[in-house]
Amino acid sequence: MTRQIALLANPTAGRGTADQILAAVTDRLSASGALVEHLIGDDAEHALELTRKAAAEGVDTVVSLGGDGMVHVAVQALAETEVSLGVVPLGTGNDFARALGIPTGDPLAAADVVVGDHVRRIDLGRSDDTWFATVLAAGFDAAVNERANAMRWPHGDLRYTLAALSVIRGWKPVPYRLEIDGAVRQQEAMLLAIANTESYGGGLRIAADCDPSDGLLDAILIKPVSRLEFLRVFPGVRQAKHLTHPAFERIRARRITVSAPGVIAYSDGEPLGPLPLEVECVPSALGVLVPPRS
Repeated sequence: MTRQIALLANPTAGRGTADQILAAVTDRLSASGALVEHLIGDDAEHALELTRKAAAEGVDTVVSLGGDGMVHVAVQALAETEVSLGVVPLGTGNDFARALGIPTGDPLAAADVVVGDHVRRIDLGRSDDTWFATVLAAGFDAAVNERANAMRWPHGDLRYTLAALSVIRGWKPVPYRLEIDGAVRQQEAMLLAIANTESYGGGLRIAADCDPSDGLLDAILIKPVSRLEFLRVFPGVRQAKHLTHPAFERIRARRITVSAPGVIAYSDGEPLGPLPLEVECVPSALGVLVPPRS
């Protein structure tokens, strides 16, 4: 039977080269004998509508061509279905692809992973009706995400570093109320991240070694420290140096409810909404096309 692939493309990705890459990736997928259709939405809502329609009509695979935001759109449509997700990363972060060993610098190599048709089932996080594949940020990291999204320059890793420097100047510990698999805890913290994979923000390994297939989410806390100390610790997240800091704590859980005043949460780099939120891990909720060794 001919394999049917829907290619979900962000026309603004790849810094203006998306059209050329779309054509090259389409040719590579078609050369494998697959029937390829394009899904190009006017915005995220339209892209989600197109993806849900394609999944309902029986495509075997949806391939996201873009950044983590486009992956986030695809996940909303494919969670708890048998339609597999392929990823051709073109964004500035590409944390989801990186977590699963999908090539991030070569679109055709990523297309070859799709052609290989090796599926790995992974967990997803869910809050109300929204799914996330990477990290839910609910503190300093969310504020940095919001600031970085508002910046037009620079691109890539430096944007998050500059946003962090801007936010930290006025940042204070947040008084969280956490309910972790039924156990209630009050905890002030500089940062709270609830992770399904290890990184966000283009390689910030906040939950280094997080396993997206263990049926649990990793709640990461950085407990109160001075602004100067936090400024010293946070850049080391990229190399996971924070894991040995006394203020670091990791809690693995199936279900987490978090509340705190004035905090807006982000998931997969997209705005999710204000706390309080209840977050749960849904095991094996998504099939992803990955290299055989991943």
